[in-house]
Amino acid sequence: MEKIVIALGGNALQSGKDEPTAQAQLAVVKKTSEKIAEISCKGYEIAVVHGNGPQVGRILLASETAKDVTPAMPFDVCGAMSQGYIGYHLQQSIRYALSARNRNIPVVTIATQMMVEKNDPAFMNPTKPIGLFYSEAEARNMEAKKGYTMFEDAGRGWRRVVPSPLPRKIVEIDSIRRLWDSTIVISCGGGGIPVVENRDGTLEGVAAVIDKDFAAELLAEEVGADILMILTEVEKVAINFNKANQQDLDKMTLSEADQYCNQGQFAPGSMLPKVEAAMKFVRANPDKKAIITSLDKAMEALEGKTGTVIRFS
Repeated sequence: MEKIVIALGGNALQSGKDEPTAQAQLAVVKKTSEKIAEISCKGYEIAVVHGNGPQVGRILLASETAKDVTPAMPFDVCGAMSQGYIGYHLQQSIRYALSARNRNIPVVTIATQMMVEKNDPAFMNPTKPIGLFYSEAEARNMEAKKGYTMFEDAGRGWRRVVPSPLPRKIVEIDSIRRLWDSTIVISCGGGGIPVVENRDGTLEGVAAVIDKDFAAELLAEEVGADILMILTEVEKVAINFNKANQQDLDKMTLSEADQYCNQGQFAPGSMLPKVEAAMKFVRANPDKKAIITSLDKAMEALEGKTGTVIRFS
């Protein structure tokens, strides 16, 4: 049986049309879980990685808003909380979708720590905005008192920004491997809870956001996956996106993908990290492939009918 690591985009967890409530998220997750169950029923062994951008932002917002009533939670703790409640929704919904198909496979969520390097260049250049908007005076005060890095955000006010370092080691990888043969594991949620290793071997949470596509790629390498599947809102990767000469791509070689990246064809923070993660996977595994497609077309993409396939050559 082929092994697949599936990276779920934000549209697999929430609809942009509905209120960002837990109930609305669960409704979307139930539909997503039907797609995941369909893949499992075809005999694939799968693991799931999900994003958490909007969710962790709201948890942080709630914590900061209530700071006069109860102490605000550190950012890494907010990330852990988001892993818990998104994972809960996914494991409950996937289990139900599988049982409805008479496929009784355990589904578990692992609160996953992701080790990053203390000297990662991203720590010198925080770019990921999180949390509330503040006035400039409030922002300067937070910089002085809390050591936050605050940036003006497109004329809307000042916000805290945090680094986005590369994932280097999945702390709970041994547990994930042991569960693989019998269980669908949801792990590395939101890219993982970012931690650094101290000289005495202890781990310490840091304020950072890890890209979930790179986390999924690392997981795919560590479990020996045959396919890295990145699910997003579009059916295929495109060059000249949203232009009259837009071209949807059925496939890309590693060299073609690298060329398109150098041309600036893919938007940073959107398609670029997905393509870069796919490239990293096939570069490390020349005989394997990555697929980028939409959630709705996932099964068809696995059957070779759609999606963009990235191979070494």
